[in-house]
Amino acid sequence: MSKQAQEVETIFCHGLGDDYLVVVERDGERLFRAKLGLSETDAGPRPAKFRLKQGSSEEPRPPNEFVELARRTRRIRISEQTSSADRRRLLEMLSGYQLEDKAKAVRTCRYCASAGRYSPVTTDTAIKDDQDWICRDCARQELERQLSYTGGGTVTGAAKERLEDLMLEVQDLERIVNLLKGRLDPDLTKFDTISATVEDVDPVTVDSLSLHPGIQGLLEDRFETLLPVQSLSVENGLLDGEDQLVVSATATGKTLVGEMTGIDRVLNGAGKMLFLVPLVALANQKYEDFEDEYGHLVDVTIRVGASRINDDGNQFDPGADVIVGTYEGIDHALRTGKEMGDIGTVVIDEVHMLKEDERGHRLDGLISRLKHTCEQRAARRDDYDGAQWVYLSATVGNPEQLATALEATLIEFEERPVPIERHVTFADGREKVRVANKLVKREFDTESSKGYRGQTIIFTNSRRRCHEISRKLEYAAAPYHAGLDYGRRKTVERQFGNQDLAAVVTTAALAAGVDFPASQVVFDSLAMGIEWLSVQEFHQMLGRAGRPDYHDEGTVYVLVEPDCAYHNSMEMTEDEVAFTLLKGEMESVMTHYDESAAVEETLANVTVGARAAKSLNDRMLGDVPTKHAVGKLLQYGFIDGFEPTPLGRVVTEHFLEPDEAFALLDGIRKGAHPYDLIADIELREDDL
Repeated sequence: MSKQAQEVETIFCHGLGDDYLVVVERDGERLFRAKLGLSETDAGPRPAKFRLKQGSSEEPRPPNEFVELARRTRRIRISEQTSSADRRRLLEMLSGYQLEDKAKAVRTCRYCASAGRYSPVTTDTAIKDDQDWICRDCARQELERQLSYTGGGTVTGAAKERLEDLMLEVQDLERIVNLLKGRLDPDLTKFDTISATVEDVDPVTVDSLSLHPGIQGLLEDRFETLLPVQSLSVENGLLDGEDQLVVSATATGKTLVGEMTGIDRVLNGAGKMLFLVPLVALANQKYEDFEDEYGHLVDVTIRVGASRINDDGNQFDPGADVIVGTYEGIDHALRTGKEMGDIGTVVIDEVHMLKEDERGHRLDGLISRLKHTCEQRAARRDDYDGAQWVYLSATVGNPEQLATALEATLIEFEERPVPIERHVTFADGREKVRVANKLVKREFDTESSKGYRGQTIIFTNSRRRCHEISRKLEYAAAPYHAGLDYGRRKTVERQFGNQDLAAVVTTAALAAGVDFPASQVVFDSLAMGIEWLSVQEFHQMLGRAGRPDYHDEGTVYVLVEPDCAYHNSMEMTEDEVAFTLLKGEMESVMTHYDESAAVEETLANVTVGARAAKSLNDRMLGDVPTKHAVGKLLQYGFIDGFEPTPLGRVVTEHFLEPDEAFALLDGIRKGAHPYDLIADIELREDDL
């Protein structure tokens, strides 16, 4: 003991019941722990017992050994958690041995003190826990313990780091735990602010456009000047037939760019317009919008992805002036040899879909096949000059590269008219509705400087959830999704525009088509169906928050359910996805081909272009291994020379991958019922 006493640096004392826990340290390392008991004597408090603690056992030592230790140590520290009466008693005892000058009360971690560790904390390092203070290491451990049963599951990776960083920043564990319970603490939920940016663009006046009188009069009745992105497009040759890639944030008016030139060319006899979108729901909505806005000027039809069982072409009029369709719907028409006449304008909305693993190659192939079809028609006709191509997207990570690949002029407008404040908080599926309700109420009770009440779009991942949430909101709200009929959706749009609704609850699948003047966007889910949102989709949806003519700023809330996935095929959890999306940069838009995609597009190009199939492959954005794909098509019996075999024609007309085709053939040979054969395939692509 005497040798240890010579080397002692610190004695730490912490009141524990009727005794004191004593920790003896040297160079930051604990030498031993002991229990000290005092008794009252005529001279004042004096050591009465001193026991070394070894695991669960205690070794009695002479009480005066504590005094010896205290005389040889450099400093004595007493925890502030020790009661004031017990501190006074200990100091009185030390004073009896002229040791009080070495003693000082310090703020220390109560968890460490109780565990026999000396862990002083300062104002800068202490974390508040209820009415006490703890060290950062113990705070992290306590937070992890809370995370194990609070918030619906295990919080992982970036979400856990975010919570730890917040805890260290505000130095309050309880506030973080409350955040996990769905409490809205703006200082903690705020993730960042996307600043407003303004580009100086001279507006083009509508009366200077010299369009066909039909569309010219319509636009003059609606606007005096074009919006900036529309003005940039016109100034860069839109109305002179220039192909353009228009990249601009949500709600900046880029859709009118395609409509303006397309309707003008239709009315001037330059050919019909194709307006192509990725989803059936969007095609239906766009078809209804065209009928409503331009139906008195042009004939409008719709072409969506046909069932693989039967395609009777209902509603589709290939002779119409305007064809609104899904990518697969128009591609199916090409693969089956349907004649669509002179095409004057092709508008590809959401062109960033080119990067999607499952469907990007089909859009890439469609563009190549459609360009080939128009060029072949123009080569045979003196009175047809081919099509103008307009590509639209709110989110492209490599706009210059994509514009070059598409052989289009880049029109990029990066203005963000109002700032967007982004928040993230945690809640389970049931708690999310309560949080959303509070957010909707708070927003609707707030009026902007322009005199508009705040309104909310809530994005979720299913139609059923749309109805569930809208029913539970206290303020007026309505579901809005593709399953509602046209009249109901128009009623909701009108009610929202009149500020009769505080919120609409819609599916992520309709995000591209929703055009409500909302000040706030709430993500009830970060999934679209059973797939997580991409960075592009996420940014497009949050871009719906805030309109310059209505609001001073936009607000976005991401409601995260820890350890949640909506389908067993999802590899990540919602808390992991949330911070990937919030921190993510726009991905480059480029198409990548595996063997199956290369075989499918090469077969489609043979079906449409025959001997020109290789040139169709070469003009696509992605690098297609044509020689290898052709070898596989011959091996599979899908082509014979430059023509599809009957089997190959069935495969390409029904968008089958090779393994799907062979699974069907095997089932047919075994006598399986046709409906059983196609059930799994249909379920995977029920929204094409």
